[in-house]
Amino acid sequence: MSETMQQLQETVAYIRGLVSGEAKTGIILGSGLGNLANDIKTEIEISYNDIPHFPVSTVEGHKGKLIFGELGGKKVWVMGGRFHYYEGYTPQQVAYPVRVMRLLGVETLLLSNAAGGVQDGFRIGDLMIITDHISLFTVNPLLGKNEEALGTRFPDMSEPYSKALIKKVQEIGKQNNIELKQGVYLGVTGPTFETRAEYKLIHILGGDAVGMSTVQETITAVHCGMKVFGISVITDLGIREEENTITHEEVLQAAKDAEPKLTLLFTELVKSL
Repeated sequence: MSETMQQLQETVAYIRGLVSGEAKTGIILGSGLGNLANDIKTEIEISYNDIPHFPVSTVEGHKGKLIFGELGGKKVWVMGGRFHYYEGYTPQQVAYPVRVMRLLGVETLLLSNAAGGVQDGFRIGDLMIITDHISLFTVNPLLGKNEEALGTRFPDMSEPYSKALIKKVQEIGKQNNIELKQGVYLGVTGPTFETRAEYKLIHILGGDAVGMSTVQETITAVHCGMKVFGISVITDLGIREEENTITHEEVLQAAKDAEPKLTLLFTELVKSL
């Protein structure tokens, strides 16, 4: 057994020692979106600090807890805070919690993030369903020896975000009068926000939104056979006329303002699974 699989089994054993229930849905909450966890009927919260081999979130707006509970009448695992490459973690460490969720029985992974809008016509506060992503500007978490117990050496990425889940969320949005954009998410390392020239390049390459998370988690989830749904809250606009700057505080506020709509979408989606 590889060292990675040994560590994963130790992590899962620790969590199983605290939680007897099962959940087929996992949720990872992005910057400023942690309050969605307040809508979960929590059975147990486990601090990342207490979980063997687990990274620890260091970014404001990320709570740093693994939550087991009920949302929309279904059991869920929720990560209140994720890990980022820019924090100094390896791509494998960023991917680690996704693999833990899979070994805990999760089959569907819901991802949210705060992102910069690049598509013409985007406004701050818009919700963008991620239909595809560009991962060429981040480090692939599957580099190195393949963990055959988790997935194939060369996973297909022709449908990283489930079309069936996207269709469900579009229907939920229509039923609840929630306007939903859709587009391609381009992942970068961060932690700097993009320059004006970089935003223009991202637009030329086909990116509709840009952010510092999600793609490594998605690659990992697809590798180990999970279905993925991703959504971005547009918290700032990259291509703009005025000479304004972007701050993390403004990103958190924009995400917080969009949170009620995101909570409804996730709750109804989990109900339908």
